[in-house]
Parts: sequence; structure tokens; C-alpha cells
Amino acid sequence: MNNASMLSENCQLWLDKFSQHLRVERGLSEHTISNYRRQLTEVAKTLGIQEWAEVTPSDVKRVMGTAKMAGKKANSIALMLSALRTFSQYLIDNQQRTTNPVEGIQAPKQGRPLPKNLTVDAMNQLLADESDEDILCRDQAMFELLYGCGLRLSELTGLNVEDCLSDGTVRVTGKGNKARILPLGKQAQKALTAWLKIRGQHASPYENAVFVSKRRTRISNRQVANRLNAMAMQQNINQKVSPHKLRHSFATHVLESSGDLRAVQELLGHANLSTTQVYTHLDFQHLAKVYDQAHPRAQKKK
Repeated sequence: MNNASMLSENCQLWLDKFSQHLRVERGLSEHTISNYRRQLTEVAKTLGIQEWAEVTPSDVKRVMGTAKMAGKKANSIALMLSALRTFSQYLIDNQQRTTNPVEGIQAPKQGRPLPKNLTVDAMNQLLADESDEDILCRDQAMFELLYGCGLRLSELTGLNVEDCLSDGTVRVTGKGNKARILPLGKQAQKALTAWLKIRGQHASPYENAVFVSKRRTRISNRQVANRLNAMAMQQNINQKVSPHKLRHSFATHVLESSGDLRAVQELLGHANLSTTQVYTHLDFQHLAKVYDQAHPRAQKKK
């Protein structure tokens, strides 16, 4: 028996409506919607409720305590609270609740470790292969775009042919169906042009995706990640490489060179600057140099 079948009819009904709301009105991915459902299903199971209106602030604290005793990490508990808070507000908006039971309850403190980036030399090593083999030509274009434009994996696999604009830019659809136009660097444009010349030989006649698999249909996120791992091994990169690491490397390298956090925020498609600050970092020497040059107390007397 799966988790969903253990829920009462009322709980299941409003979970379904909420999922549709996230899908249609907020444009969230199926992966995100699945995470919301999983978190909320666990809350309902822990409390044994028949209706979502029954949940009280004391219940929320009990759920947190149960999760902590089960060994869940702080970030997992915080995600559960976030899901319940958002869902409760949706129920309020639909006259199913009058108050939000999560209001005023603090999530447990959690560390915010930064993902590691590849160095510029490592990136050059990774992308050095310029094979004439068609599948490697496709891979080269995918990874040049991930690193050259700082794309999310879903943004890369979601690219359509008409998104490759004639002025050397690409139109990307990010979270919440928000579109942004990104410039292509020289290497990314070269790799993408090479792939588009032969793409028609590998795509089904009615397939609109830029990047396709051996099945001649849109390539999946998992396939891209697997191909990236294969290329990293072939190029003797002695560390784990993921599509997100390429995005983070893009942000780090651009920020270290320019120091323009706002520009990086726009390029990454982050709604809030605080998100950019989490996913990008400057090395200590660069920070120290900026401090020495800018802070009145740090400037040496002439």
C-alpha cells in the first residue's frame, strides 16, 4: 500500500487540488510537486488526521519532534515546514482554514554549505575534447551551454530550436515559467552551431527539442548527467562532476572576474539576491583585496 492510499478522502482531495495549483498557476516542475506531496503526506500520516483543518501549531511542533527523533536533518525538517506553510496558505485562500498553523514556528537552524565549483583549468580540461563524432558534438554543445550560460539542467533539456536566436543569444525558460535571454560566449556558440547543423539527422521530424537522445526525442535530465560523468572520466577529472556544479562554476568564475553580484543574479535567473549569495562565493584573497581597497579603516596611509 502506498502513502497516498493511507490518506483520508478529504486529505487526498486537497492534496490533488494543491498539486494542480502548483502545476498550472505556479508552473513548478513535477519533481518539486512530488516533493511537496511527499512532505505533506508524511505530516498527515504522522498526525493521523482526517482533514487538513485539524492541524494545530501543537501538531506542527509534534511533527518536528517526531522527525528529529527519526534522525532527519535540519534542512529536511525545514523543507517539511515550508511545504506545510505554503499548503496551509493555499487552504486559507480556498476557505478551508482560517489560520496558518506554521505561522510563528521557527525552522531548526541549518548550515548552508556551498557546492564546490571546478577551477577554470579543470573546466578547460573537461571541455577540451572537440570530437567529430555526432554524439560527442551534442555533448560538447550541452556542456558548453551549462557552463557558458550557467543554465539549470531543466533549462538545458527544455530548450527548443526556436529558443536559439539569430543574434547569438538563447531564450531560457526558468522556474515559474519565467523567461530570460542569455548571451552565448564564443565557445558555446561555436559548439551549439556545430550541433544544430547535424541535429536534424538525429531528431524525429516533429521533435522540437534542441538536444535529443538516441531515441530521437528530447533528452532527459538523467541522460545529460550520465553523459557529463562519462566525459569527466574520459578527461581525467578526478572529482565528481554534475550539471549543477557547472552552473555553480559559471557563477563563481563570472563573480570572481567582475564582482558584479547583481549581474550574476540576472544571468542565473534568481528571484532574490540572497539566493545568488548562497550559490556563489569569492575566494578569501579576492575578498581581502576588495576590503583593503574599499574600507576606510583598511586603507593604508599615504
